[in-house]
Amino acid sequence: MALKQHQQKANGRQKSPTKRFLSVLGLFMFGVYFALGLAIIFWKDFPLQLDKTLRTLFGVLLVVYSFFRFVRLWQNR
Repeated sequence: MALKQHQQKANGRQKSPTKRFLSVLGLFMFGVYFALGLAIIFWKDFPLQLDKTLRTLFGVLLVVYSFFRFVRLWQNR
């Protein structure tokens, strides 16, 4: 019940410019980590000499981390 009241209060107010900037920055960083993870997984001629298994593992780690950041961003809205 307290959470619902908090959400109703938050919906009635506009975010401050600082919070809005941090939300946009968080969304941008989600996209960067997600795209970097996919690029590392699917880029055939990756510039760093990594084993295919390690490259895939690192890419998956970045994608999972990007979703972790997105969930935290979503909860803070």
